[in-house]
Amino acid sequence: MAQNSLKAKTLSSLFWKFFERGGRAVVELIVQIILARLLSPDDFGTLAIMLVFVNIGNVLVQSGLNTALIQAPSITDEDSSTVFWLCFGVSLVLYLIVFLAAPGIAIFYVMPSLVWPLRAMCLILVVSSFNSVQVALVERDLEFRKVFDATLIAGLVSGFLGIASALLGAGLWSLVIQQVSYHLCNCIVLAHSVKWLPRMVFDPARARTMLGFGWKLLVSGVLDQGYQSLSDLIIGKQFSASSLGLVSQGKKYPQALGNILDGAIQPVMLSAVAHIQSDLSQVKRLVRRALKTSTYLIAPAMTLFAVAAEPIVSLVLGEQWLPCVPFMRMYCFTYALLPIHTTNLQTLNGMGRSDLFLKLELIKKCYGTACLLIAAFVFRDVYVMVGTYMFTGIISTFVNSFPNKRVIGYSYGEQLCDIAPSFWLSIIAGGLSLVAGGLVINPILKIFVEALVMAAAYLGLSAVLRLEVFVYLRSSVVDLLRSRK
Repeated sequence: MAQNSLKAKTLSSLFWKFFERGGRAVVELIVQIILARLLSPDDFGTLAIMLVFVNIGNVLVQSGLNTALIQAPSITDEDSSTVFWLCFGVSLVLYLIVFLAAPGIAIFYVMPSLVWPLRAMCLILVVSSFNSVQVALVERDLEFRKVFDATLIAGLVSGFLGIASALLGAGLWSLVIQQVSYHLCNCIVLAHSVKWLPRMVFDPARARTMLGFGWKLLVSGVLDQGYQSLSDLIIGKQFSASSLGLVSQGKKYPQALGNILDGAIQPVMLSAVAHIQSDLSQVKRLVRRALKTSTYLIAPAMTLFAVAAEPIVSLVLGEQWLPCVPFMRMYCFTYALLPIHTTNLQTLNGMGRSDLFLKLELIKKCYGTACLLIAAFVFRDVYVMVGTYMFTGIISTFVNSFPNKRVIGYSYGEQLCDIAPSFWLSIIAGGLSLVAGGLVINPILKIFVEALVMAAAYLGLSAVLRLEVFVYLRSSVVDLLRSRK
């Protein structure tokens, strides 16, 4: 009975997490498309530089403590308040550092207009100290409907403010307003539904316990975010803000697609694994299901995006953004591998093995950073730099999966066998889509034909071959619809 209850709650959570990710991504993409037509690649390049400091700061603010709240077998209100005060203190220190360092950063990147926008943008860090606890409490109880409501409202409000600012000629400030207002609105709406406020309580013993788990995730998060941001920092300095704007646009849309699909599955899986971590056979079944499902959705989506990248960019963003198409296609390949990375890493988190998580990050960042530096300073080519993410992504599929053979008995070979059908079907359907699209000149019709052929071929072959994950998804959707009547 308990297992059936967990399955029902997990499916319901997955439903709302999918719509939360999807709703947010759709709203953000519409906003970004409109802003891309109103602003220049230089503005987006400057935004990418600022987001480096915000994203790394957010990792430091959360310190892995929000994941510690999710993973812990039981928590009290004192635990939540303790985590908040830790995060809040760190956010204030980081904001002061960035505030004072902003002029130096602007001089280094020869961007004199960067100073006050960066100072304003980093207010997000203070908001995140509160929001991270809210999200942890919601995800711990698998109440993802609340996150859906908050992100959708925040996306609409911040999008309106950003577009209105751009139309009024605010330029770079419109991007800052859109980013800051999103996080602030999200926090306010979530506070209304979560009904949690921090108390004036700080328990040093519980803080040490949380940090004992969280510090490894903190270091891992800083390494990962630093590595992801390293190319932005180098491109912004070594090449130009315009080049960085093109790379960031090329990355943004495959990344958003990955966040909709894989990002909906993994947080739910982490919470579910944390609930059943003592039953290894059930954990393995859950992890296999998450990997198969995520890959089945992401592989064809990224393939179609790569095939239709040129007409999509030309039609949606405008001719001035066509140079970002090669970057977009490279990132489509990189994000097609996302499920095998995130599934293995989230499993380690759910099983409380943040020590292994940290070791993996150290290994990956060593060879990843070396490849990036060689591409930037030996080859001196921005295309080679982005291409290194494809190369290291392939290597990292093995690195990330290796520990789970011992932790839950799920080997790399088994994982490859589980995801291979989805990739083979994607390649076949993508080839047919490419051929069909080559017969059409009109960009709108071209996208429609390629999408139609891709979907028909992929789903048709899945049905004919009775692919296990296809049958499972079909039955799950039917069960979910029946349960909601």
